[in-house]
Amino acid sequence: MKKSFSPQQKATVALMALKGLRSTTQISSTFGVHATQINTWKKQAEESLERAFTDKRTKEGKTQEQLIKELYQLVGQRDHELAWLKKSLAPFDP
Repeated sequence: MKKSFSPQQKATVALMALKGLRSTTQISSTFGVHATQINTWKKQAEESLERAFTDKRTKEGKTQEQLIKELYQLVGQRDHELAWLKKSLAPFDP
């Protein structure tokens, strides 16, 4: 039967594995988790930690500013095209 673990239990096991105070075998026997699963949770925790300490202001901020700039440019282009169409179709207006 498949065991399910809460996120808190997974975090505890991963943290113990990251600290390295106990071997994977010891952690496995304490919590009843397979060694492969412990290594998987450890890798997930390491990846999450890297993302937690990235500077979001520079990367996402620039992307957001670029997106806004592109959208304003697109809106301006559409307004210009609409004005041109209105001017071009004016002779056909009844």
